[in-house]
Amino acid sequence: MEQGEASKEMLTLARKFGADTHAVSMEAVQPYAPDAVAALLALVAQDLNASAVLAAGTDRGNDVMARLAARTGLPFAANCVAAEPGEAVSLTRLRWGDSLWEMARLHSARPIITVPPHTFPIEAGPPPAEVDLKPFLAQLDAKDHLVRVSEHMAAAGGGISLTEAKVVVSGGRGVGSKEGFAIIEELAALLGGAVGCSRVVTSAGWRPHTDQVGQTGTKIAPDLYIACGISGATQHMAGCRNAKRILAINSDAEAPIMLNADYAVIGDLKEIVPAISAEIRNRRAS
Repeated sequence: MEQGEASKEMLTLARKFGADTHAVSMEAVQPYAPDAVAALLALVAQDLNASAVLAAGTDRGNDVMARLAARTGLPFAANCVAAEPGEAVSLTRLRWGDSLWEMARLHSARPIITVPPHTFPIEAGPPPAEVDLKPFLAQLDAKDHLVRVSEHMAAAGGGISLTEAKVVVSGGRGVGSKEGFAIIEELAALLGGAVGCSRVVTSAGWRPHTDQVGQTGTKIAPDLYIACGISGATQHMAGCRNAKRILAINSDAEAPIMLNADYAVIGDLKEIVPAISAEIRNRRAS
């Protein structure tokens, strides 16, 4: 079994396919090369006679598993939140930005599956056995290292990442400009959180794509998500649906996000957000 980027949910699902689970880290090949990791997985799965190969449904996990499927000629099912082994594996998959659950059957001698993070409760269990990779690494071909990471660049702004933040403060079209995000950044800093945004913001060049929350951005699961000037399109809600609480600040009381918000403040975010920040400072000073 392939541990990917430490998805405990993935291990929960993996145990349905048998008593023994084995882990191969995405970092087993340095520098990271997706074709080399896929080749490594193919060798390990064949040696262990694995009943299935699973990975976390992250960018890297889906990338590697797609290459593994192409390499082995086996079918690949992404974004699975449930699976029942059998002659054909019965799967439940997230589709259309998590707005649709698809029931499917996967006919394969060795199912290849990815599991999106934050999708179902984690079950306690023993850790997977680590595989001795030395004999397998020696079998990799030089061409498998042609595509590889050449440099790591820090995310814009640094600090806590969207995926790890307990609080995320996001801005949408209603923020109005790149400079308008100053009040969003201020509130996020006061709450020890991260700054996010909607797709329209990245399209306008106000924030980098790494800040985008949504189906084509980052999926998050903070304790609190504060959405400022965001309408709440399906694609955006797919990225924040696992937040424990959503606070929406919007001048439009009929915005779609209001249907998903736990709390709502109707009004001009350019007045409301600074007022919240000022109140936080006052409370801490008293």
